[in-house]
Amino acid sequence: MKVETMKFVFRGLMAPVLTPYANDRSFSIQLDIIPKYAKYLSSVGINAVLVNGTSGEGMSMTVDERKATTEAWAAAVKETNQILMVQVGGACLKDVQEMAAHAERLGVDGLLCLPELFNKPATVDQLVEYLKYVGQAAPKTPLLYYHIPSYTGVKVSMPQFLATAACNIPTFAGAKYTDSNLEEGTRCLEVKSETLGLFLGCDHVLAGAFALGFDSAVATSLNMLPRANIKILEAMRNNHPSEALQEQRKLSQAINVITRNGGWVSTMKAAMSLMTSIHVGPPRPPLIPLSDEQIGVLKEDLAALELM
Repeated sequence: MKVETMKFVFRGLMAPVLTPYANDRSFSIQLDIIPKYAKYLSSVGINAVLVNGTSGEGMSMTVDERKATTEAWAAAVKETNQILMVQVGGACLKDVQEMAAHAERLGVDGLLCLPELFNKPATVDQLVEYLKYVGQAAPKTPLLYYHIPSYTGVKVSMPQFLATAACNIPTFAGAKYTDSNLEEGTRCLEVKSETLGLFLGCDHVLAGAFALGFDSAVATSLNMLPRANIKILEAMRNNHPSEALQEQRKLSQAINVITRNGGWVSTMKAAMSLMTSIHVGPPRPPLIPLSDEQIGVLKEDLAALELM
């Protein structure tokens, strides 16, 4: 039987924020940086943030650390009037439920949840059943699924999943679709529902996705290259596809320069500290920070592109 579902009303561009760590061997979270971080994003036109996602290294943090980070961002966005989504998955179910309930008590605007990462769901029904338990812990907050098969290895049919979840989970409101398979992404957009939102999570294919009907994205490069992302979305909204493609090429070139000498989170954190006033420190192990030599090369490459 179909249930009435909630709607996560925000549409547009959302920054998956990086978690600031101390630049020493303690890797302690620097919560005092978060208010400044929120104001910086607001000042460059970013009105929504995702906390404790992949870029935020949520799965490398303890439950207490994730809750403290969520609390800091919840306080910060009250001053900036930004939308706040919190990723609660990537832990045992009881911890996920605890973090979901905690986020709801703080009044966050939405929850995002990874699938179970060890006992991976193999079918749509298994994934829906898991998210039902998560949704029950936060019955007043829209819940979105975090689809990132390159990390999780969970590869169920997303159109079928969205349709099934919308009929069976009262709080279900959509997904973050982090996959370059835009053929499947387009079929996801065709799922008949007025409440579902679909956020693209692939920075390299924004222009193509917007051309196919996506209207929202969660892109790491929004942290240090916000204007390029904004221009792509604005160009497509104004029916200027050639301009959007030109901006996408610039953005992809910059991302390729940033990420050529390390992993995604490690290089993005280095770029954030070089290109903005927000210093987010190194990634937490087992992620490997850039060496001094690699940072030097990154500086030169960014300067050549006139990005710093």
